[in-house]
Amino acid sequence: MKFVVLFCGSLKCLSAQEAESGFELRASVSAAGMYSHRFDGAPLTAGFRSMLYPTWKLSQNWTVAGSVQVHTRPYFLEQFPTQGHGVRADVLQAHLGYSKFWNNRSLVLRIGQLSSSFGSFLLRYDDADNPLIDMPLTYGYYYKSITSYGLPGAQLDVTLGKLDLRAQFANSSPSNRRSVFDSDQYPNWSGGAGYTIVQGLRVGVSAYRGPYLHREFPYFFPGEAKPRDLPATAFGVDVQWARGAWNAQGELQWFKRDYRAIPTFTQHGGYAEFRRVMHPRWYVAARLGYLCSNMGGPTKAYESVVGFRPNSHQLVKVGYQRLQNPSSRGNLADSVVIQVVSSLRLLSIARD
Repeated sequence: MKFVVLFCGSLKCLSAQEAESGFELRASVSAAGMYSHRFDGAPLTAGFRSMLYPTWKLSQNWTVAGSVQVHTRPYFLEQFPTQGHGVRADVLQAHLGYSKFWNNRSLVLRIGQLSSSFGSFLLRYDDADNPLIDMPLTYGYYYKSITSYGLPGAQLDVTLGKLDLRAQFANSSPSNRRSVFDSDQYPNWSGGAGYTIVQGLRVGVSAYRGPYLHREFPYFFPGEAKPRDLPATAFGVDVQWARGAWNAQGELQWFKRDYRAIPTFTQHGGYAEFRRVMHPRWYVAARLGYLCSNMGGPTKAYESVVGFRPNSHQLVKVGYQRLQNPSSRGNLADSVVIQVVSSLRLLSIARD
């Protein structure tokens, strides 16, 4: 459950091969058929997504790693109401890492393009790791409080027995990610801590703070203060529990984005997620989530999935999501998705 362990797992570490150096390329490829009246056009469409994980182990302690996402538009449920079709590629992670492990302690330092250290869902962002299909309402790409894109910066992860700690310094806020080529980049920090109470039960906290606005932002109005003087602040708690055939996790999060020309924007949201293994090949999962703000009515999302594993490398999900908000009527915002995920090892070269 610890974040530094997830770091190795997400990078598909070569250390398990006990090689001094080497290169590995893994991939997670997803194909989906989607039905929803939220689409701008016909209610039935299809899409694909591929996650590529290159890892170059330079030595016992040094690694260059990353994750590259390629997907069609639309693919994510939040894209359904938007116009346009096409294919997009994004480098979500690309970093140099140093790691050191002892008996019950570890230290990992990464510098480069990184996923936000706020919250816990981004550790399960891959379709092969997410038992459901959609993301929680606070995560995503378009004006969400926690971006799914990478942030240029540096991060330190430390574990001390049952305690795990992380701290990240980035060039922009998780609520409005800026690339190294964009204007209005300002230092931001985020971080968190977790404690494993007993095996299978971990509780954690996380936070972020820093300037978030830029001058071309849709909600940057004339007369507003300088972006560097307007911070975004967030705080969250999370819990993960596993016992036997049951897994559960959830998060509660609070957000505040300062303004001067208009009222300060506040938001809070959360979700509870459950999975039950019915058979070595079958499971059922559900997520209940909500999102509220001071600028509009609440949004609620109810998602359920039946998952089937034909083999150790493939996963088939059949999911249904019901979305309720002030702009939706009846079941017009509901979605049905069939998703097939394949995990592949494309290349592996190890050297002693």
